[in-house]
Amino acid sequence: IARASAAAGPLAGLRTALSLYGASAGLRPQYDTDAERRRTDALAACAAVPTLLTALHRLGQGLDPVEPRDDLPYAANYLYMLTGSEPEPDRARAIERYLISTVDHGFNASTFTARVITSTGADLAACLVGAVGALSGPLHGGAPSRALDTLDAIGTVDRIDPWIRERVLAGDRIMGFGHPVYRTEDPRSRMLRGIAEQFGGPLVDFAVQVEARVEAILAELKPGRELHTNVEFYAGVVMELCGLPREMFTPTFAAARVVGWSANILEQAADSKIIRPAARYVGPLPPQPVPPVA
Repeated sequence: IARASAAAGPLAGLRTALSLYGASAGLRPQYDTDAERRRTDALAACAAVPTLLTALHRLGQGLDPVEPRDDLPYAANYLYMLTGSEPEPDRARAIERYLISTVDHGFNASTFTARVITSTGADLAACLVGAVGALSGPLHGGAPSRALDTLDAIGTVDRIDPWIRERVLAGDRIMGFGHPVYRTEDPRSRMLRGIAEQFGGPLVDFAVQVEARVEAILAELKPGRELHTNVEFYAGVVMELCGLPREMFTPTFAAARVVGWSANILEQAADSKIIRPAARYVGPLPPQPVPPVA
């Protein structure tokens, strides 16, 4: 798993690690367990995920995993296990606020995936592995580092307009902007911008300038679409300022969202009905009439 994590990232390793965790913990199909057992299993998994993620990252870097500490809060402990050093309070608080803001967010792709798998009666690990798989997609949880890559690609203030216009006119998506639900500013983005501005510095100043110009250009080229920054744009900035490596941006998202997934899993497991969406065929008609039934 460590070798795979080094090559493909901790989130890829987490999929396998969670499967092994489920087997070693003897997780049974939730259909066959009671509510108390399911809750106990979910709490244990929520505690295991940040430990697994940080261990996978360190092993992938050729470093030994760092044991968690009982005396540190969740976010501070996460940064400690990641770096091996106790974090500065302002960094721990910034990551804590990010984690809280991303714990849950409606029936997003990964949460819905977890609920569908839960509805079959599968064990908790299977549900979480499915959620992690959905989160790994760049259109869901994979955007924070890509949004920061956009800032790197633009480079300087004078390049913002030509760089953005070229991408928008080519039909490319500007990572960190737009949301499938919000048609106003993502409130999580506003909160994270405030955290970034408390740190200050050239990166934050540049990000604020890019945000303003991108929103103006998108309003001009895509009138009526109301495309604003989403949570990923300033999440990348905040995590960069707090010293997280970019390959850990989406895994850090997972360390928060596992709590929301688990809450949804527990709720879904209480209802034994399977989720079975209906589909309507809209393809081409058959080339010749179907023979009537005799």
